Amino acid sequence: MKLLVTGGYGFIGSNFINLASESDYKIINIDNATYAADKNNIRVKNITNIETDIAEYSSTEKIILDFQPDIIVHFAAESHVDNSIENPYIFLNTNILGTYNLLQACSKLENNFHFIHISTDEVFGELGKKGFFNEKTNYDPKSPYSASKASSDHLVRAWENTYGFPATIVNCCNNYGPNQHKEKLIPKIITNCFSNNSIPIYGKGDNIRDWIFVEDFCKAILLILENRESVLNESFCIGANQEFSNVELTEKICSIINDNFSLKHNCLDLITYVDDRLGHDFRYAIDASKIKKDLGWKPEYSFEEAIMKTIDYYKGNL
Repeated sequence: MKLLVTGGYGFIGSNFINLASESDYKIINIDNATYAADKNNIRVKNITNIETDIAEYSSTEKIILDFQPDIIVHFAAESHVDNSIENPYIFLNTNILGTYNLLQACSKLENNFHFIHISTDEVFGELGKKGFFNEKTNYDPKSPYSASKASSDHLVRAWENTYGFPATIVNCCNNYGPNQHKEKLIPKIITNCFSNNSIPIYGKGDNIRDWIFVEDFCKAILLILENRESVLNESFCIGANQEFSNVELTEKICSIINDNFSLKHNCLDLITYVDDRLGHDFRYAIDASKIKKDLGWKPEYSFEEAIMKTIDYYKGNL
């Protein structure tokens, strides 16, 4: 089976490739190698990496038609909300135009392919203190990033409905684990603990996120691509019910590091409150009942197990 991955140098894409390479797939990764990408994230040799921008149609089409993939897993995206507030254009270019180019190019394939579109729970807007997002939740994106991802989701659905395009959409909660860029919250907490630098928390720190270990998410994606016929033109919301406010999460990680490593400072003293992000959504949380029921998926890692693996990774890559 031929597997084409977009964004494989990035956080989730690289973890997926490292996991998928254990199976009998012929893998091509296409990645624009932007600032958040790292070629060293891919720790296997039996794949082909091609640097190209999916926002450039001609090169994208040539790669796809030359390779003739059976499965396309589309991770490539600009994903940092803060950056989308400062410079929305690159998010529209990559996340919307790039997805359109992939849909157009894949539409020219003549084989029985399957397009898996990786998206986010942020497309649904925000929740109050109760309730969960699921596959029937209406879209209500609040940031340039989430609006760009919602747009790409709608494009995929439009191609499904108009052209019979064989796709599956996956909306996931916040991932954490190895290979994530250090600008993101959990890597920043961990690396700042070890470097004795302040840990900034937006506003009062009461914004709540649902977290999942990246390996658990990647195993869910593998399960989806292994069950093509039962998941075509379906969508799946994926989460692990590991909800924490930002300050709870930060204090938890700081305390774990305090308890397990002999540092000369108290990591909890590094917490600093800063002005809140513009348009900061209050809470995200996923109801993953559908993928649990339909495909038998469930997360394997507790937060405590996975965060120790994550801490060990960043401590070794300071």
